[in-house]
Amino acid sequence: MTEEAVNPKAYPLADAQLTITILDLVQQAANYKQLKKGANEATKTLNRGISEFVVMAADTEPLEILLHLPLLAEDKNVPYVFVPSKQALGRACGVTRPVIACSVTTNEGSELKSQIRQLKDAIEKLLI
Repeated sequence: MTEEAVNPKAYPLADAQLTITILDLVQQAANYKQLKKGANEATKTLNRGISEFVVMAADTEPLEILLHLPLLAEDKNVPYVFVPSKQALGRACGVTRPVIACSVTTNEGSELKSQIRQLKDAIEKLLI
């Protein structure tokens, strides 16, 4: 996936290292049942206020089908980030299909809490 091929509207786009970290945490969140896959499910978690952060795929065609998510995430003060590949995001979510968006949900007694906090900080740095 080349940089030029990514839609400029897909901002903020995670770099290679951050993408690996994000996909790793998404995979763990899937194991802990703290993951909602798909644009519709991500929208629901944002509306309900249970979303920790939202991950979207920058190679979505057309990208506009998920561009309501950054607006909603900003309203709810939830960090969001784009990763280059929907195929990789799908694999991280533990499904065989490409996934264009997913949301990691809150869970008080979760072992992922510190990792989620670190990643949220890293994503918020991209937005500055």
